[in-house]
Amino acid sequence: METELPSELSKAVEDALRKHGAGHAYAVRSSATAEDLPHASFAGQYETYLNVIGQSQILQHIRKCWASAYTDRAVFYRMQNGIDHRQADLAVIVQRMIFPYVSGIMFTADPFTSNRKVVSIEAGFGLGETLVSGVALADCYRVKGNEISDKTIAVKQWAIHGLKEGGTETVPLGLEQQMAQALTDQQILQLAHIGRKIESHLGQPQDIEWCLADGTFYIVQSRPITTLYPIPESRDPGNRVYVSVGHQQMMTDPMKPLGLSLFLLTTPAPMRQAGGRLFVDVTQMLAAPAGRKSVIERLGQSDPLIKDALMTLLARGDFLPSTADDLHVQSSDSFLAQEPSLVDGAQREKDLKAWIDDHEKSLAALKQTIRTKSGTDLFDFILADLPCLRSFLFDPRTSAL
Repeated sequence: METELPSELSKAVEDALRKHGAGHAYAVRSSATAEDLPHASFAGQYETYLNVIGQSQILQHIRKCWASAYTDRAVFYRMQNGIDHRQADLAVIVQRMIFPYVSGIMFTADPFTSNRKVVSIEAGFGLGETLVSGVALADCYRVKGNEISDKTIAVKQWAIHGLKEGGTETVPLGLEQQMAQALTDQQILQLAHIGRKIESHLGQPQDIEWCLADGTFYIVQSRPITTLYPIPESRDPGNRVYVSVGHQQMMTDPMKPLGLSLFLLTTPAPMRQAGGRLFVDVTQMLAAPAGRKSVIERLGQSDPLIKDALMTLLARGDFLPSTADDLHVQSSDSFLAQEPSLVDGAQREKDLKAWIDDHEKSLAALKQTIRTKSGTDLFDFILADLPCLRSFLFDPRTSAL
């Protein structure tokens, strides 16, 4: 705070004020290089100052923003997220103040359910600081498609407003305004549409700060939502159902790249990866009556919670429409394998011995061949042998024996 500001900075602020209006009020807010990362948003870690008027005050609050990079909470947050303090440079944005009637936050994916098809909007009267600081509760609206799917109207007792001389004040709201819906239904749908356009432009779900003044929406900040679990990429615009491979195998931790690669190379199942884990796409199986019954029975035997989740999805008539053609469910993975057939004990032992003998001979021949390979030839040989490996791993006789 005692560091003298560079003269070129003071000159730049002076020139900008002359151009945009020295008498206007401004917001002075931090924007760090190590901010809004895919894994760490830094939301609320650095300082923002509202309704700052005059060159000297703007320069003073720029210094305060810089200093906020070294608060205990900011330092600790960087340590938690493995970010080098020396790489966390902090820039400052100076924005023309808007004095809104209503303001709030919008998530283009529901932060509670992670549903990417639901826009969640929080709204309250006055400046957005009212909600961010927790001074007052906020209305909550959820929009799915072009319809408002849910509304919760909060009792909003307080609002923060800007003062003419600079700074802000917290004022109580009248009883009628406390109970009023902050945004009209039409405004809710309009704001959700703006949020979808921003999400489409930036390519991922967004956490957006907005305000409404004189009937016009203003977007003052947009950052990625960093708390959503990633979903597998799919070219199909329809709903998909994925089942975690790891959880069926009691492997709940993320897998390393080599393990992911091995699974993807050896399995015939339609697998996808996300968040260091593998998932089987069971959409088609669930869409066909016979496949649906088989999948639910198999998965329900190992995990009743997954069975309940699948039954809940199927209960939504519009989530996954049934296909006209029945699909035959194949043994696409170990947890979807067919039931072992019941055979006579003596015959089973005989078949098992023959099966083991055959594969021991196959392994011996493989070891002999693989010793002659090295370098890229070895990798080419392994890739070429994968069909043989898959046929062994997912041969129905393996389960039966």
